[in-house]
Amino acid sequence: MENINHEPLALEEPEKNLIREYGTVVNYSKGQIIFSAGDTADRIYLIEKGFVKIYRITTDGRRVTVGSMRSPGQLMGLAETLYHGERTCFAGAINNVTLVVVRKSCFERLLMRHPLIAIKVATTLGVRMREAEAIIQEMVCWQVPGRLAMLLLKMSERAGVETDTGTKITLRLTHEEIACMIGTSRQTVTSLLNMFKQENSISIEEREMIILDIEKLNKWIV
Repeated sequence: MENINHEPLALEEPEKNLIREYGTVVNYSKGQIIFSAGDTADRIYLIEKGFVKIYRITTDGRRVTVGSMRSPGQLMGLAETLYHGERTCFAGAINNVTLVVVRKSCFERLLMRHPLIAIKVATTLGVRMREAEAIIQEMVCWQVPGRLAMLLLKMSERAGVETDTGTKITLRLTHEEIACMIGTSRQTVTSLLNMFKQENSISIEEREMIILDIEKLNKWIV
């Protein structure tokens, strides 16, 4: 399973400081849209705090998550900005989010002056292309229980805290948000979570989810 907390060649703190010098800090509240499909892609974002989902809206109005959630320390909005096209997706704040926003012209100057950052950006784009291919494979080849199990394991890596009983996922998502991420309905997510609870692979206490048995969840990923 991919390590979704740290992308290959992750930005070091001095490199993040350089990006901060070129950008402006902006805060978004939970649920707020950061950019929309059709917007001009003229800036990139460094996530300082919070989590961001990347999604599209289908013709019947459903939100479908594409790509992985973006985490603190990661850059987003890269491909379309460097290409200078229009946004094809929406980005929404899952919780309260703090971003450093850097305009395209400033970011290009930064890349020219600091080639190592440019190499890391290129590597990040390559990793995300493979990530997108993996998501397509999951949707085609895996049944819904496997997709949900994989998402829970990824969330435990990304936003998990070890406790005496298991790994507590600190990021709270609604069943509707989870459904958008794995291409199913809210009702199916609720039913599967109840099934995972019955087999003691997870527990849910006061809306907080705890991963109790990784091996049991892995058995669904087939």
